Amino acid sequence: MSNTQDSQQNWTQEIDDKHNLFSLNLKEVWEYKDLIYLLVKRDFITSFKQTILGPLWFFINPIFTTIMYSVVFGSIANLSTDGAPKILFYLSGVILWNYFSSCLNATSNVFRGNASIFGKVYFPRLVMPIAIVASNLMQFGVQYGLFIAFLLYYFIFEGTVHPNIWILATPFLIVLMAAFAMGTGMIFSSLTTKYKDLSMLLTFGVSLYMYVTPVVYPISTIAEKYRWIAEINPLTGIFECFKYAYLGVGDFNVGMLVYSTVFIFIILMIGTIIFNKVEKSFMDTV
Repeated sequence: MSNTQDSQQNWTQEIDDKHNLFSLNLKEVWEYKDLIYLLVKRDFITSFKQTILGPLWFFINPIFTTIMYSVVFGSIANLSTDGAPKILFYLSGVILWNYFSSCLNATSNVFRGNASIFGKVYFPRLVMPIAIVASNLMQFGVQYGLFIAFLLYYFIFEGTVHPNIWILATPFLIVLMAAFAMGTGMIFSSLTTKYKDLSMLLTFGVSLYMYVTPVVYPISTIAEKYRWIAEINPLTGIFECFKYAYLGVGDFNVGMLVYSTVFIFIILMIGTIIFNKVEKSFMDTV
């Protein structure tokens, strides 16, 4: 009788360590969408808990950073902005870089930062990187709104910007940045479970990486013989496309975006493979 009852049971979840290294398990992740929502809500609350200005920091950070870049790189170093208003040029780079670097730094700490949760409760581990990307997207949305407000002012009253049809590619550019940060972050998160000093290397590397990415300068200012360094950077196509779309400046071409897409897809696949492999045994090393 007992065997008959067991055979008639319908299991809703079966947990084992036999899964495809290439699998993203998106169907299972979707079943945990409520958990993603709770994690995003938690990140938002904890970020501004016991702060005086709260969400205003979303605006303060890019505004003060943009002003500093305008003074240092625009006035003192006198770097070109390809004719775009300095405020808009630097603000566009700042909001894009803030989103990418925030996603990358947080994702790279997924295993070590959540070891206590992973050791007690089962859920698709991919939920954590996705929640990080979604959480930072909220911050990007606020800063993007700030950028649009400045853009409308210069477009209506100054006439010094020339938006074009490439604005429609904005969601795709954001997805590319999120995928690149997520894939790279998963690689470092997996490696730092055994080699903890890589986390310090990443922090240092991200700071340097900003200067080989056209955040505070257009690639047109780079000498021809060194331009290949910027061109092999997958973020270059994204940043140049964004600035070209909204400001009408830059040396953007479709080939740059195609290269970025292919490169980022490969990084995401590599990150997924390593992440799926390490998640089964990381508790033994973290």
